Amino acid sequence: MQKLLGLLLIFLVFFGCKKNEGSAQETQSAELVFEYQKMPSKLAINPEATKIVEKWKDFMVFAASIDVLYKATNNEDLSLAIDDLIEKEKQLAEGTYPELFDVFQIKSRQRVLKTYIYKVKASVLENQETTQPTIEMLEAYNAMRKQFNVIVNSQLDKELILDEK
Repeated sequence: MQKLLGLLLIFLVFFGCKKNEGSAQETQSAELVFEYQKMPSKLAINPEATKIVEKWKDFMVFAASIDVLYKATNNEDLSLAIDDLIEKEKQLAEGTYPELFDVFQIKSRQRVLKTYIYKVKASVLENQETTQPTIEMLEAYNAMRKQFNVIVNSQLDKELILDEK
């Protein structure tokens, strides 16, 4: 009886482990595809904001890296573009901002964008689906560009508002 139980136990362990190995191999062999067609287009910046942004060299370099990201067609291209984007974002954060854009509204959107950049990087490194995190990152970039338009379009004189003479 003990020999029969021992043999049954070994039999169950052997076949139980064999099924898990097959499913692990199927998961690794399934290639994750980056669907670059789903990426949102860049939001246009109005002419007044464009004049300011064109003089902001750090942002122009960062925007050029975003353009490279739009040309990525697979996870390898995406990985290289994200690595470059991380470096350019660091330079942008450490650089000087134009006076009009040196406000917390822009810096907070840049921080959100940085978070999404690292989320995409983590997805690439963990061999997870990268399309949705990339879309979220580009939406954060568009929010930053939209904030440029909002700041330029709503120029309120703070001194007039706060002056209580």
